[in-house]
Amino acid sequence: MTNILTQLRSAAASVFIIAIMVSSAFAEPWPKKPVRLVVPFAAGGATDAIARSLAQKLSDMWKQGVVIDNRPGAGGSVGASLVAKSPSDGYTMILVGGSQLTVNPHIYRQLPYSLSDFTIIANIAKGPMVIAVSPSVPVQSLKDLVALASSKPGQLNFGSAGNGTQVHMAGEAFADAARIDIKHVPYKGEAPALNDLMAGQIQIVVGNIAAVTPFVKSARIKALAITDKSRSPMLPDVPTATEAGVPGLEGISAWFALMVPVGTPADITLKIRADTVKALTDKELNARLMSQGMSPGGEDSSQMKTIIAAESQKWARIVKLKQLSAD
Repeated sequence: MTNILTQLRSAAASVFIIAIMVSSAFAEPWPKKPVRLVVPFAAGGATDAIARSLAQKLSDMWKQGVVIDNRPGAGGSVGASLVAKSPSDGYTMILVGGSQLTVNPHIYRQLPYSLSDFTIIANIAKGPMVIAVSPSVPVQSLKDLVALASSKPGQLNFGSAGNGTQVHMAGEAFADAARIDIKHVPYKGEAPALNDLMAGQIQIVVGNIAAVTPFVKSARIKALAITDKSRSPMLPDVPTATEAGVPGLEGISAWFALMVPVGTPADITLKIRADTVKALTDKELNARLMSQGMSPGGEDSSQMKTIIAAESQKWARIVKLKQLSAD
């Protein structure tokens, strides 16, 4: 974490100096009115929680409201399409989950947006996924779950935040690694899926640690494993998937990047990035992200494009193997 914060502070200093130089050439300050931050999933999920934490810090910096606008649907495509078609003036931003750019292009025949429609500001947060089950499922470990699913092929359901979302693909990756047959049930967000998990309407969710942890700690769902190389301080008693007997899931994680419509003036995108990177060095925001099981991002546009390309290739294999389609 220390190295991450040091890198972020260094980046913040560099970007801030450039931002001052560029902004001096422009007479009108920005922002002059509230800024909309689109969350392409329902309220209550990981994307929503991270967006609200960032919005509060940017609102304080800009002395203008950063208003959350939840636009769920079609695996995040509804919100992404809305922002892609919005004016390129900096007053509409989006917090994109990785799947919208690495999975959706492979499962939709006609996607109403692409990476080229956006300018990447920065990665905001990243963190592992948690394999969780309903309390009504008679298992106590990941091996128990795999054994149960193997004895009942196609009879256990796993919920997600929608077709092609990070939660969906994490579930598919788990099924692939464990060699089990479980049925996907898509929702319009992670929160509705978790609600049905607690109610026993579905049996499994491989969800973002930020969204899952509160329900684990209140014993409303059971966490069996996390998809990381080491255990999380958020859930220290929960083993990694490898420790629990299902290797190959260490690289299954979630990330959330801030973007604006392509064509947004350079001085505005530079200011947004400078202030975003500065916000990511803030102790309060860091503590809030860590309380959600996440770590601050900070990766810039070039770094994120490399990540997106690598993940796109990985998910393309799963999509082909599972014959997934959202159309």
